[in-house]
Amino acid sequence: MAIFSVYVVNKAGGLIYQLDSYAPRAEAEKTFSYPLDLLLKLHDERVLVAFGQRDGIRVGHAVLAINGIDVNGKYTADGKEVLEYLGSPSNYPVSIRFGRPRLTSNEKLMLASMFHSLFAIGSQLSPEQGSSGIEMLETDTFKLHCFQTLTGIKFVVLADPRQAGIDSLLRKIYEIYSDFALKNPFYSLEMPIRCELFDQNLKLALEVAEKAGTFGPGS
Repeated sequence: MAIFSVYVVNKAGGLIYQLDSYAPRAEAEKTFSYPLDLLLKLHDERVLVAFGQRDGIRVGHAVLAINGIDVNGKYTADGKEVLEYLGSPSNYPVSIRFGRPRLTSNEKLMLASMFHSLFAIGSQLSPEQGSSGIEMLETDTFKLHCFQTLTGIKFVVLADPRQAGIDSLLRKIYEIYSDFALKNPFYSLEMPIRCELFDQNLKLALEVAEKAGTFGPGS
């Protein structure tokens, strides 16, 4: 079981915090010799496999790392252009990690805003007044859980469908937010959360939730 990611959305629908806490098992890494026997193309600022499937690598997978260095879009973390680097025989043999394309920062901002709108629509569609809005969305591979505070802040957790104790975890995250963001004199309401203590305590809470499945009284 696993907790995949955490989003914090302000009352205007802006993403103010996001954490990915799970590395997909679908990633595949292999060492290649020249010439590369896969066809790679640039699409939406990502280098994707356009043709050729082998050893867990599929069409549509993105280049995630080269020789252990992460790839962000079409560049490696140290500034090399991916297609240009892989087109040079002198750079082989080379180790490449492939996997499902990761969401960009802009895509995460857009999705947070879209969920904010869906949440409002869910509240308006309710036949009864005072609806809480969307609390859970379920798919075959994950569940989306949402807790909205009285002030309109939304805490969203994406988790394995079998993961227990998410309601308690959401309230624990709210407690961490209150203790380490709101009480931080340098933090401004509705703005992105950049606080080391918040990060540390959130990651600890996720570890506890994954291992225990729930939070007991007073935790």
